Amino acid sequence: MNPVQNLPSGRELRTTASSSQVHLALPKGRMEAGVLRLLAEAGIHVRAEARGYRPRLSLEGFETKQLKPQNIVGMLAAGSRDLGFAGADWVAETGAELVELLDTGLDPVRIVVAAPASLLVGGALPARLADRPLVVASEYERLTRAWIAARAPDATFVRSFGATEVFPPEDADVVVDNTATGSTLHANGLVVVEEVMRSSTRLYANPRALDVADKRMAIDGLVLCLRAVLAARERAMVELNVGVADLERVVAVLPCMREPTVAGLHGAVGFAVRAAVPRRDLPRLVPLLKSRGATDIVVSACEQIVP
Repeated sequence: MNPVQNLPSGRELRTTASSSQVHLALPKGRMEAGVLRLLAEAGIHVRAEARGYRPRLSLEGFETKQLKPQNIVGMLAAGSRDLGFAGADWVAETGAELVELLDTGLDPVRIVVAAPASLLVGGALPARLADRPLVVASEYERLTRAWIAARAPDATFVRSFGATEVFPPEDADVVVDNTATGSTLHANGLVVVEEVMRSSTRLYANPRALDVADKRMAIDGLVLCLRAVLAARERAMVELNVGVADLERVVAVLPCMREPTVAGLHGAVGFAVRAAVPRRDLPRLVPLLKSRGATDIVVSACEQIVP
């Protein structure tokens, strides 16, 4: 069953558009720690009481509640929440008409089709077995039925409620499941046959909330701060000194967002150079800068980067 198909629609939808306060849904469970850390790094603190599900945000104009991510999707679709963090897989599964504002990249998973290797023919999954249709198990009914319609039209769907990987071979032939590393599937004798989609924790909005000017301004401000944190996580600040003769040799290999900041050193003996560089480049970059005449190289973390 589609988790949102029984929700009211049109004018029956509950809406918070009459208030300028933004109603934010925070995830409870696996996604919780990563989202709270992201908010904290943006300077937004979440204060919650023990066993309480209505924490307070140190951000004016926002009211929040903690919910399971699957429930967040439903509440966003219904309009009782304006903004919320949820997995892209459950948004796709429900077919909810939401606006994706930000992909945090947290909790990345793939939704895959997997089966025992013994079932494959020439490395591919047959559309049916020799004597019967395939049986496909999954928590993702909408996504799985779409896959069945395209790849195995006469297959039977079986709804699972967790631990889908243990269904084959006795209770199902194939599974459609989420996986981060594939290790759980492998441990249960399954191989990935096909990728259905990729998912991660993302920030979604009810489209009607974005039509309210005050809410849109507050939401845009929050997205800007969170995006700045995510950008900073990908970069490091490199500061160095370099002599006049070597300046251009150093700048030529220094990756930066636009141009590096260059300032003269006291006594006109050289320059101080500063740039935010991709963190992944550091192992290659630091020795290269040193070889081109850079000295006093300092690498530090960035907290937020707003282009």
